[in-house]
Amino acid sequence: MQRIGNLPADLTSFVGRKRELAEIKQLLTVSRLVTLTGPGGVGKTRLALRAASEEHRAFDAVWLVDLTGLDDPEVVVETVAATIGLRDESTTRPLDRLSLLLSSQRTLLVLDNCEHLSDACAGLADCLLRTASELRIIATSRQSLGIPGERGMPVAPLAVPGPDQPLTAKAPELYDGLALFMERAVAVLPEFSLNQDNQAAVAELCRRLEGIPLAIELAAVRLRALSVNTLVEHLNDRYRFLTRGSRTAAPRQRTLHALVDWSFQLLSPSEQTLWSRLSIFQGDFDLETVESVCTGGGIERQDALDLVDALLDKSLLQREEHEGQVRYRMLETLREFGRLRLGADERRSLLRRHRNRYRLLVDQAAAEWFGPQQVSWFTRLRLERAHLRAAMEFCLQEPGEAETGLHIATSLYETHWKPNAFYSEGRHWLDRMLEAAPGPTATRAEALCAEADAALTQGDIAAAELLVEEGRVLARELDHSQAMGLASLISGMAANIRGDYGRAAVLLEDAATRNAAAGNTFRLVCALLSLGTAAHYLGDRRRAAELIERSLALSEAHGESWIRSWVLIIVAVGAWQNGDNARAISLLRESLVVGRDFDDRLIITIGMRALGWILASEGHLIGAARMLGAADEVRRTAGIFTRWSQHTEFHEQCVATLREKLGDEAFAGAVRQGGGLTVENATAEALGIGPDAEKKAEEKKAAEKPSPLTRREHEVAELVARGLGNKEISSALVIAQRTTESHVKHILTKLGFRSRTQIAAWMTARKAAEQARP
Repeated sequence: MQRIGNLPADLTSFVGRKRELAEIKQLLTVSRLVTLTGPGGVGKTRLALRAASEEHRAFDAVWLVDLTGLDDPEVVVETVAATIGLRDESTTRPLDRLSLLLSSQRTLLVLDNCEHLSDACAGLADCLLRTASELRIIATSRQSLGIPGERGMPVAPLAVPGPDQPLTAKAPELYDGLALFMERAVAVLPEFSLNQDNQAAVAELCRRLEGIPLAIELAAVRLRALSVNTLVEHLNDRYRFLTRGSRTAAPRQRTLHALVDWSFQLLSPSEQTLWSRLSIFQGDFDLETVESVCTGGGIERQDALDLVDALLDKSLLQREEHEGQVRYRMLETLREFGRLRLGADERRSLLRRHRNRYRLLVDQAAAEWFGPQQVSWFTRLRLERAHLRAAMEFCLQEPGEAETGLHIATSLYETHWKPNAFYSEGRHWLDRMLEAAPGPTATRAEALCAEADAALTQGDIAAAELLVEEGRVLARELDHSQAMGLASLISGMAANIRGDYGRAAVLLEDAATRNAAAGNTFRLVCALLSLGTAAHYLGDRRRAAELIERSLALSEAHGESWIRSWVLIIVAVGAWQNGDNARAISLLRESLVVGRDFDDRLIITIGMRALGWILASEGHLIGAARMLGAADEVRRTAGIFTRWSQHTEFHEQCVATLREKLGDEAFAGAVRQGGGLTVENATAEALGIGPDAEKKAEEKKAAEKPSPLTRREHEVAELVARGLGNKEISSALVIAQRTTESHVKHILTKLGFRSRTQIAAWMTARKAAEQARP
């Protein structure tokens, strides 16, 4: 069984909580749902992640679903399904498919930050636990979910010394709150230590902060400017003032509020303003978004990076790396504090700017989608998923903005929902937007066709034909040729599925003509590919081959990847049938590389299966059976239900041949071996390389080429390879941190890399290559 999951690595060390971790482990043995409850800042998320990390060997898969940036309870199920890689290509409800997948393996699911979606999370957890007997769930929330069988575990603050307890050198081992403060203090001041002069103040500080981890971490940052004794004095004043103003709050909430407010008051006016404005962001965000949305009105665009850096230094923002991109996140407790300081008009203005930012991003993605930037846009839009949802929600809530929301939703269909197989979510948003924007516009006509395509892909053919016909009628009334071309494309694809190939050919010819005239090469390639399928079943094999080869040539000419990967599979199967096994294998492997880059499990499944057929025909029986086993496991874990009827005969014949030649026992054993591979290792085997060989080969090849970097970029790359962060690099080279960020971004772009780890490996390979030269 493959062990899969998405738990992040700890960015800072985890301190204490041994008793709590042991209790969670024990509770998971007697209950299948354990909910960690407690106020913001008490450490629920970190505790849940550490518990999941320590328990991962007991499960086939461990998944973290972060619900912080999600406001719509209607897409909670789709969010969980997408997180675990479940494809959404059938009329079966996402919840049913999720239940089916989870019922076949031991899974630990971490549902983080459930409080604002408690009803939806409770319903989901209750259903999954009833149908998936091997499932365990750890939830974090400010209150329990309230379903049968749930075991709640209040997360208490960290232990701190009592008022009259003397401290010894072993005090950090006895009190987790003290240990956390000491560790964070040393991170700020490496020379800091617990001694006779400061131990009373340290103990008093931890008591004042009541062991709340977030409060302790925020206080430790202040040691850059204040001694511990001064820090305690300031906190005493702050608490006396704030307690008088907020007697209705619980003591621990007053404590945390006091420290957060004090941190706020110590900031410059520009830093305070940015903190408040950043509170509108759901989930993580990048610097460009900060510059676009949060500048102006007292913050210059060129100052955004320095202000973000200042908030990072004060632990008010967290820095993360996703797919080689630097992004930032604000803890929910700090977001709430910032939101309270935004007036209604300012908040509305910021949300409008945010929406405008993401409309431009979506338009840029659509314009560049059919080209060499496709993989980058695929990754980028996945990272921005929470922001895209927020932008559409603004359009629904703000009067007069529904048409803009319909435009965003329609544009996202081809660039985001379709390549990710987020069909149910796509239909959810298109439904809401179509209802909110009923005007007879070209955007509405295309939106109806986009939703029809989603319904068609999910097998809901009747709904698809009603939607596309409504879109066609509207497009004809408006005399909008591009929308009519899309309607013909979707109708032609539906006719293909129904087996009405004559009607499909007429519709798809019209689609090809209109999309060629409009310059929409993406839809043109789709039309040619579908037209080739119709020609094949009408008996015109020669024309079918010409159409498919033409679609492949267009994709390659534009540097496009995703549609090309599907064309490669079709051409590969044709080459195999014509006896050209070498070309067939080469094309399938090229398709698999694309499938891996897009994490498209359907492409990977079909590519591995086809490779298995070819290997069997060449007498590589064990390898063929392993490929079939790996393909079946990828299909199962992705919840793929799509049936490829035109390939059924090939597959059944291959399985029969392998059983006959290997025997049932040997065949089953090889299939199990293939099914036991991770997706990464199975893909590597399909590509004919070891798990790490491809990466090493790429690094070696890149290292042997003349370096495209400037002298300064080489210096930065060298320091990246030593493990230095941007701030440390800036100090070492005496340059601004903005300049360092820019250099790192240019290095990644020039080398075609996604992460700093790849830069480090490249530098190591270059040094090795230089040393090997005579």
